Amino acid sequence: MTAPATTTSSLHLVLGEEELLVERAVRAALDSARLVDPAADMTRVRVSELTAPALAELVSPSLFSEGRVIVLDAAQDISQELADAVLSYLKSPADGVVLVVVHTGGGRSKAAKALPAALRKAGAQIADCPKITKPAERESFVRNEIRQAGGRIDASAVAALIDAVGSNLRELASAAAQLVADSGGKVDEEAVRRYHRGRADVTGFAVAENAVAGDRSAALESMRWAEQIGVPHVLVADALADAVRTIARVSAAGRGNPNQMAGELGMPPWKIRKAQGQARGWGAAGLNKAMAIVARVNAEVKGAAADPSYALERAILDLADARDLR
Repeated sequence: MTAPATTTSSLHLVLGEEELLVERAVRAALDSARLVDPAADMTRVRVSELTAPALAELVSPSLFSEGRVIVLDAAQDISQELADAVLSYLKSPADGVVLVVVHTGGGRSKAAKALPAALRKAGAQIADCPKITKPAERESFVRNEIRQAGGRIDASAVAALIDAVGSNLRELASAAAQLVADSGGKVDEEAVRRYHRGRADVTGFAVAENAVAGDRSAALESMRWAEQIGVPHVLVADALADAVRTIARVSAAGRGNPNQMAGELGMPPWKIRKAQGQARGWGAAGLNKAMAIVARVNAEVKGAAADPSYALERAILDLADARDLR
């Protein structure tokens, strides 16, 4: 599939699976269109719900040339017929119409897989939105959010912010912007701790930290409070699993310098350092038992248990018991 080049301002390819970044890229395309026409509106439609004739209607020239942004979502599911229609349209795009194609980069069909390359060749403005999964990528995201908000942040504050807020990018972005505004631009660990002290106490990560430390009452109290403010059961279960697996991996790696172990384990040094401290209270038998417990509760909160709250409480108590095994 090929198409002649069109102007970059009228064609955008949003490529990747990171939801927040995708939404920002779509919004940026709309904002750009509104610089030309403040009244430009946006229409979003999934390609699986779109036909070639319907696409032709969406992108047809307007009588009054009103600005429009047409967003084709989930283009990795596009059919050959619709892909051909898109590329045919690009041979003679309508004035005032901005086409935004959102694509994960994958796809099952030949047409879907070939579409990104065809849009690149057509002159699309590319917005890369890869999934952020690695700790180093998440830390880089936080630093960039702080920088874009006009602030500065040191490594310990980045670690503290992720520890307090978790891995949700939307929450990290919101927290980063608020911290810059509240701190006057210089964000340090104390600023993060001060601002998020109340919040950190009720995250799934705080529940997990108390549980792996063997503090039954604190873990149960923080879990119940987390439930009251709406923290999903599955996030608490995920945090328990992450804490146990991290301790197990760090324990198996043996003692060492966290900075030197970071590359091998694929974890930031601060996380390794914390796990090394936590591992001192665990034996091999206890960790084996704990791995089974977090696997069980993960299944339970996803539907295997009638009462996910009870399942979490039981897992917390069982983890405390497992910690005592030698």
